[in-house]
Amino acid sequence: MKYAIPMWDAPAVPIAGSTDLFPVRHVYCVGRNYAEHAKEMGGDATKEPPFFFCKPADAVSPVVPPEVGSVRYPLATKNFHHEIELVVAIGKRGVHVSAADANDLVFGYATGLDMTRRDLQNDMREKKRPWDLGKSFAQAAPIAPIHPVAGTGFMKRGEIRLDVNGAMRQKGDLADMIWDVPHTLAFLSQYYELMPGDLVFTGTPAGVGAVVAGDRLDGHIDGLTPLSIVIA
Repeated sequence: MKYAIPMWDAPAVPIAGSTDLFPVRHVYCVGRNYAEHAKEMGGDATKEPPFFFCKPADAVSPVVPPEVGSVRYPLATKNFHHEIELVVAIGKRGVHVSAADANDLVFGYATGLDMTRRDLQNDMREKKRPWDLGKSFAQAAPIAPIHPVAGTGFMKRGEIRLDVNGAMRQKGDLADMIWDVPHTLAFLSQYYELMPGDLVFTGTPAGVGAVVAGDRLDGHIDGLTPLSIVIA
């Protein structure tokens, strides 16, 4: 096949313990999936069904330790926020999936960051417009290698934490999710056919905040490869 312009590299994430790569198709993100974070953002998600937004596949920015990734401070913002998240990699096709069967779709898990231009997101929210400007931009989704579920088991609990310049900013437990992974996938599959290659960012604990050029972020989820980046 001949393309009219040079083809870019397909987005892909390394797989822990393998030379294989996981090709990225869609990136779905769950909003306000931890109660304390929902409160700090001015809502009460415990009374609402989950809601989702998307990032482009080429926003994914893989980081393989011992490398410390470099994420550029993005354009047009003065309030650049971190959100540490468990990322679920989808390995099988599924639509209208029940929560009881949703784990069958899981290929594996990774530590990720949902980086956010918070001032732009808030401005769009106040105008009742889509969040794309706040959530979708280059390097908006740093991610560590994916661990296949065969090695981790189905992840239901475990510490999730983010340190900035050595000081803890966010800390919680995966068990604190309002909607656990199976229910999140089941709900999402009512609106989209989940496909192999999809990534689902599952929400962030409380403690989100701004970072500036030179800051180092170290993300940790029990049982997964940690994620470290510096804001360039």
